[in-house]
Amino acid sequence: MMFVESDYDMACHHVLALTAYKDGGSGLNKAREARTRWPDRFQVYAGVDPMFPEAALDSLDQQVEELKPIGLKLYPNSYDADGVRGWHMDDPEIAFPLFQKCLDRGIKVVAIHKAVPLGPVPMDPYRMDDIDAAADAFPDLQFEVVHGGAAFIEETAFQLARFSNVWVNLEITASLAVAKPAAFARAMAGLVSQAGASALDRIIWATGASVWHPDPPLQWFWNNFEFTEAARVGDGLPEITPEVKRRILGQNWLDMHQLDVTDMRNRIANDEFTLARRNGKADPYSTTLAKGHPR
Repeated sequence: MMFVESDYDMACHHVLALTAYKDGGSGLNKAREARTRWPDRFQVYAGVDPMFPEAALDSLDQQVEELKPIGLKLYPNSYDADGVRGWHMDDPEIAFPLFQKCLDRGIKVVAIHKAVPLGPVPMDPYRMDDIDAAADAFPDLQFEVVHGGAAFIEETAFQLARFSNVWVNLEITASLAVAKPAAFARAMAGLVSQAGASALDRIIWATGASVWHPDPPLQWFWNNFEFTEAARVGDGLPEITPEVKRRILGQNWLDMHQLDVTDMRNRIANDEFTLARRNGKADPYSTTLAKGHPR
């Protein structure tokens, strides 16, 4: 869907440690396969459950050795036989040792699922407040807020203005680009309302594939997204230029990880996906529809 049916060149696989789901949601085996089969197309974030501190630190060590992850993905809920428990990013006993381990092992990006609750669970761990102390205590870490703008937009905007190591990942939020384009524009306007144009350098596009097809939101964003002149004048919003869109669609993420775009482009110049897309994109789902599955 991404590399043949859409105009994407790279993906980042997140190892998930959600024990309420089969394989944690997306486990180590999938990460191994992605990194083995397509090492130039996939980067990997490790994934652990901080509520089991000793196991989390050991697992992170293992994943660093095996997967060479460039980030760590965390969820604010933990699942066990007793039910659902939440934790916070500013917890010096649960979170901070894990952040220090990241620095010790050369991982500079910590991604945290926020804003979108996973089912009928307390909302508190999904709020933004706890990122403040984490960003302040670990200035050498970059904190990537996954689903930023889906909720708590004002709080997120103030964090973008106050902490240069807070970034926003638009996964799920980006789906509004087709389903509710006015809502997407309001979310983006809110995210840049405090930091202005500088916030646009720390906003990262993400697809949410394969929950929905990744190409329609991308095409709408590239071809249609802008702030109206009235909004720019009345709300002081920056202009959304093609260069701003290019940064959001890839360069910002590369900058966060200090990856070189020319090097990454050269690595995929003649791989199977580039060859498959050489004469244009395939139709949506034409290469990925399961055999016998009704359209």
